[in-house]
Amino acid sequence: MPDFWKSAGFHLVRVNAQGWLEVTPDYLRAYLTRPEVHPKEESCDNEHRLFDALMADPYRPVGDGEIAAIADADARDNYRLVLRFRDLLVGAGTVEGAYLGLIRSDRIELPPVFLDQMVHLMLRNVLGGCADPIRLRAAELFFRDQNVSVPDGRIMLADDEIVGMRAEAGGLGQLLALAGTAAKSVELDVLGEDNKEIYWQRSDRFDTVIDFRFTQPAPDAFARVIEAWVKHFLGVAVRVQPLQSITDRHWTWHVGLDSEATAILNALYEGREVSFDDMGRIVALFRMEFRDADVTVETMRRKPVYLGMAMTAGGKLRMKPQNILVNLPLKPDDRAVSRSRAS
Repeated sequence: MPDFWKSAGFHLVRVNAQGWLEVTPDYLRAYLTRPEVHPKEESCDNEHRLFDALMADPYRPVGDGEIAAIADADARDNYRLVLRFRDLLVGAGTVEGAYLGLIRSDRIELPPVFLDQMVHLMLRNVLGGCADPIRLRAAELFFRDQNVSVPDGRIMLADDEIVGMRAEAGGLGQLLALAGTAAKSVELDVLGEDNKEIYWQRSDRFDTVIDFRFTQPAPDAFARVIEAWVKHFLGVAVRVQPLQSITDRHWTWHVGLDSEATAILNALYEGREVSFDDMGRIVALFRMEFRDADVTVETMRRKPVYLGMAMTAGGKLRMKPQNILVNLPLKPDDRAVSRSRAS
């Protein structure tokens, strides 16, 4: 099977006996060599010395005075962020443990890009045996913001950063409108069963589009990713199915996969009026069932959890995969599975 997502850094970590990713010196060095941190030729001597010392020993303690001695203010801030992230990783021992520590804290004190990079890497591990390019493309929603367009009733998802880059370069103002009917005439192709093999050569370019309509393969592929995500972290087997609507009179529990969906689902659940425009922003709905009813709290035994995803009024979709892990109705002992595995 072809390799994919080489940019995730999977080759820089080790998989432990539990299937989680152990932090290595090379993984830490990769953050030091990022353009935001790597010294420039004109950087001060103190910055060069600190960089060289950390490259030799990425676990080396760094005092506040060493950071303060760096002349450039932006460089000082970037080093503080990277070292905070390093200390979190080293303290947890695994990438998964660090991620869980972040999402369970009262306040996440790192920029979202750090979480996105962790999710990218962890999913590369979780989906290592996946041979379905559409599932891998659907998994990009977990760590890449999407640009949503709805031409002719379709729900077209394209990578937001890539769309922005192409738009700045010019010539793609009608990208999403054209994608479904003239895919060969634009740089971003619509990924489907007939051409999905192109993904293997382009997985790190994030330049393919998927149709997320209920009748298309992408929502089902996305559901399989959710199942694998929950199993990997919580050790809980679930079954996830795409839905067109929620008609359950005994609707008891739901999880918004992003802030927009959370607000809309909360309003619907509470019986508040939801505007037609807000309902139209729902991108997808899912039903989750627990294969072992005993893992849930008593009030949720044999009841489903409904999941939703929605775009902003401006057509952006930013998923929060942590919502799935912290908001399921599991018994306290089952929530502790991931804590014990991270220790």
